[in-house]
Amino acid sequence: MKVAIVPVTPFQQNCSILVDEETGRAAIVDPGGDLDRVLEALGRTGAKLERILLTHGHLDHCSGAAELRRRTGVPIEGPQREDRFWIEQLPVAAARYGFPPAESFEPDRWLEDGDRVTVGGRELQVLHCPGHTPGHVVFFSAPERLAIVGDVLFAGSIGRTDFPRGDHATLIRSITEELWPLGDDVTFIPGHGPLSTFGEERETNPFVSDRALASA
Repeated sequence: MKVAIVPVTPFQQNCSILVDEETGRAAIVDPGGDLDRVLEALGRTGAKLERILLTHGHLDHCSGAAELRRRTGVPIEGPQREDRFWIEQLPVAAARYGFPPAESFEPDRWLEDGDRVTVGGRELQVLHCPGHTPGHVVFFSAPERLAIVGDVLFAGSIGRTDFPRGDHATLIRSITEELWPLGDDVTFIPGHGPLSTFGEERETNPFVSDRALASA
């Protein structure tokens, strides 16, 4: 599977384009905005878009989802339904943060822990990882040893939990009980910033390294 990352919105959120090169099919993960740039990047892959995947309902990750669905005719899958209230607030949040107008929407499929989503012939596992938002999900490809973690975990940091219905202890559990067991060799694409591996974060992350958690 080939991955292209397009930073979008003033928050420089990582919008990921996943391409199954065997079938020429693609998914766009977290289209927060700048859709012309995202579609241009998709065009350069030569792949045909078949679905939109969302990790969570925050503005910078999904404000372009409704328009992208309308422009391409593909379904939206995710996040978990506990993030419905965030999606319903998109028009207000866009105005508050100076974003272009954003539409609220209903995903074609809400996702639950243990679900599977496909990109061409590839299958991604869905993990429900609340804490940053209550309905946050992570997408994991076991064969590729790749996870798309949204705002759960970053290189050297973790997601904020000071938003409505965020919870720090829940986020730590999501990371240590859902992500770490996937393996230290897993590379992850965070919602912002550079890629890292779970092993690197277990070694060095000041919030969730094994050493930091042992001394907490």
